[in-house]
Amino acid sequence: MTVVDYGALSKNNPMRSATINIKRNFGRNNLGRITVRHKGGGVKRLYRMIDFKQNKYDVPGTIEAMEYDPYRSAFIMRVSYADGDKRYHLAYNKARVGDTIVTSEQAPLKDGNRLPLSKIPVGYPVHNVEIQPGRGGQIIRSAGSSTQILAHDGKYAHLKMPSGEVRKVLLGNLATTGQVSNQEYSLTVIGKAGRKRWMGVRPTVRGAAMNPVDHPYGGGEGRQPRGTKRPKDVWGNVIGGPKTRRKKKWSNRLIIKRRVGKRSK
Repeated sequence: MTVVDYGALSKNNPMRSATINIKRNFGRNNLGRITVRHKGGGVKRLYRMIDFKQNKYDVPGTIEAMEYDPYRSAFIMRVSYADGDKRYHLAYNKARVGDTIVTSEQAPLKDGNRLPLSKIPVGYPVHNVEIQPGRGGQIIRSAGSSTQILAHDGKYAHLKMPSGEVRKVLLGNLATTGQVSNQEYSLTVIGKAGRKRWMGVRPTVRGAAMNPVDHPYGGGEGRQPRGTKRPKDVWGNVIGGPKTRRKKKWSNRLIIKRRVGKRSK
């Protein structure tokens, strides 16, 4: 079992003004029926409201504390602005208490500052990128992730995603320079079943271990072959190949190059 090093985090209590209790439904719908399997239990969590917009223009902010957020893989930072306002932001890599950040069209090209994509040079890594103007960062928010600006073309910037996908984003949209914090998160080894239960993940049973009434792979004496031409889920739907993305999704026109699947590499 391995854990992330939390030694760089501050020993502060979370800001009361930026925390709320969220009722957890554990994969149930409004009727209480299970719609997503293998969810349930887990330790109690307090949700931190993160300012993904960072729309305080030309007002410098100082990092007061680096904190842990149970609802996300990245660390967060408590930022105190010059006008007295305090907010939570996604922490960037190598962020330190006392560093200054700012959102501005004339902001210097320094990790943690937020600028329009048109002001960031080609080849620079960014994160917390807006897809639609004013909506706040919607992509590239998980631990250790970043996207690279490949080109400025007309009114769009071409971004290379961690998946290998290349897509167009409006040049006026805001992005934070640098990489998201907690790069070591991907190296975590869970180590035991109990730790998964703390995370709210219930056990998953193999289809081959079930009875025929419960799964298309069930039944047989001893270890049996699958018995179906194509892989199926517990409800008999064909999986492992069919495209799941909607053919008429609005953002299809913004994708220059689709991500490369594991099988086609």
